[in-house]
Amino acid sequence: MRIHLTGVVVDDQEKALRFYTETLGFVVKHNIPVGEHAWITVVSEEAPDGTQLLLEPDGHPAVGPYRKALMEDGIPSASFASDDIAAEHERLVAKGVRFVQPPTDLGTVISAVFDDTCGNLIQITEEKA
Repeated sequence: MRIHLTGVVVDDQEKALRFYTETLGFVVKHNIPVGEHAWITVVSEEAPDGTQLLLEPDGHPAVGPYRKALMEDGIPSASFASDDIAAEHERLVAKGVRFVQPPTDLGTVISAVFDDTCGNLIQITEEKA
């Protein structure tokens, strides 16, 4: 068994698609219209056949309170990996990404957290050797 798909709930799919592709550097795997929304998934350019990230619309009534609580408590909605978090942090800051936690040594990992502009905090981690 392996993880095939995971998702983040976003407040605007088109804005999220631009952020996750143009800013973060992911590539579109699927963009299929489904009524007023779309089935949009992105993948890492480094692993085009790897785990897909679904940019899911936030229409369900439970989403608002859940996301608000996560944001208020500083809890990331997703976690991505990097082999060089310092370089990734520098690259994203240069693109205007707002970090709520800069790269921080947590013992076995270095972690940073940024705002995805779509209602989520996202964590990046680098495993230390």
